[in-house]
This record gives sequence, structure tokens and C-alpha cells, in this order.
Amino acid sequence: MRDFSQDHSALALNTATLGHNLDGYGAGWSPERVIDACAARGYGGIVFWRREIGTRAFEIGERVRAAGMQVAGLCRTPYLTGREAGNDEEIQASIEMASALGASVLTIVTGGTETGTLGLKESRKRLTDRVARHAEYARQSNVKLALEPLNPMFGGNRTCLFTVRDALEICTDIDAPNVGIAVDVYHVWWDRTLPETLQDAQGRVFGYHLCDWLEDTSHMLLDRGMMGDGVADLKAIRRGVEDAGYDGLCEVEIFSAATWWKRPPEEVLDVAVERFRTVC
Repeated sequence: MRDFSQDHSALALNTATLGHNLDGYGAGWSPERVIDACAARGYGGIVFWRREIGTRAFEIGERVRAAGMQVAGLCRTPYLTGREAGNDEEIQASIEMASALGASVLTIVTGGTETGTLGLKESRKRLTDRVARHAEYARQSNVKLALEPLNPMFGGNRTCLFTVRDALEICTDIDAPNVGIAVDVYHVWWDRTLPETLQDAQGRVFGYHLCDWLEDTSHMLLDRGMMGDGVADLKAIRRGVEDAGYDGLCEVEIFSAATWWKRPPEEVLDVAVERFRTVC
């Protein structure tokens, strides 16, 4: 397992950690200010959200690289299933944005269950069909698609994948080299089968997302913990991810409306570095 105690160049910032993915939260920094602040602190990369990018994907990507960092990813495709699913043109546009940014990975949060269906079978079939349909275009655009399973409490309206095993089954069905998974601590920390499942994920882990699960969490979406403030076994999860062949950036992604989004962004960035070196 990699030793981060003296080197945090493998740390990436997901800009949601500063509140940038929801209106009314955070300090409202521009992408340029975020880039400069991360570069000054030795971050290795940044993950943006589509709403921040607009028509400036190439420009922002170039700014990141000029600062000595990577665009580690883009969040996210429109939903692919459920009542809020986007159309094929919107999905293709998200792939094109990732490509213009130079982002190596485009995250997929699947969306919920298909209207009028019961259980998960039909939703997962539609998900498989839609990812497969866009995988070749993504490959040609040099973009990897990472299916992100979510904590079961998000079932119904946000996801039809709850475990890494669920996501890997979709990858197996599609069998495309650029379709893999993203492992987010917040969503997988509870899964006792995770170590065994990750043994079957060789070469399929495209992203690793850091945060913590607070013992007394107050909001299912907007109360994630900073690493070390909760009950997730961070090093054990990373060991499993790295044993599956992942050696990329570790992306801190903290939705925290009542705590971290109210603090100065400089403080949040500094604390994330310290926790990465000591507890991750």
C-alpha cells in the first residue's frame, strides 16, 4: 500500500468539498481560484462538476495542467435510469465535456428505478443497455466511464446499484475496457463483502473517493465527514482498492452543508491534506 505520510501528491480535490455543486453553498470561488489554491498546496489533481464548466472545458483543463496537476475526473453523466434520466444527447455531451477537459474519468451515478417497474431487474437492464451504447463513443474520446454504486439509502431515486458487486456485474455484462467502477468510502464502508469483491475488480477501479461516515450523521446527502472524523476504516478500504490495481489519485469529496461548506476554503483544503497524510 502506498505511503502518503510524507507525500500528498496523490490527493485530488472534488470541488463539491468546497460546496461548488449546489447553489447557495460555499465561498463561490471560480475554477481558476480553486486551481491556484490546490496547486499552491501540492494537490495532484482536481475533479470538477459539469455545472462549473459550461463552455470553458478546454480552457479550464489547460489551466489545471499548466498548474502542474491533472483533471482527475468529471462529475457526472446525467442519470441513465429512472424518471429523471437524461437523453442520449445529454449523455454524449457529458462525454464530450470530459474529453475537452482532458478528464480521464467520467463518473456515472445511475439514477433511480424505472417508472412503472418493481425491483431492480428492469432498471439494471436499461442501465446496461445505455452504458454499452455510449461506451464506444467514450473510448474514442479517451474517456473512461466509472459506475459508482451508492449507499442503499439512495435507492429508488438516485441509484439502482448499491454495492461494488452490483457495479462489477454491469461491467462484466458490457465487457468494454473503458467501463469500470468508482469506489466511494461514503457508499461502501458498511459492506462486509467489500474486501472479497474488490479481489474480483482487477483493472476495473477507475476512481477512489475519500470522506468519512459520521456516527451521528444528520443528513443522508449533505453530512459527510472529513476523513478521520467518522467510523469508516479508511486504510482497509484503500488497501482493497490498491490490491485491485488502482494506483491513481485519491479524490476527497465531502458534502457537508452544516460544517465544512461553512468554513473558509483555505482551511478545508489544508485540513484535507493533513488528514490524507495521517489517516487515509
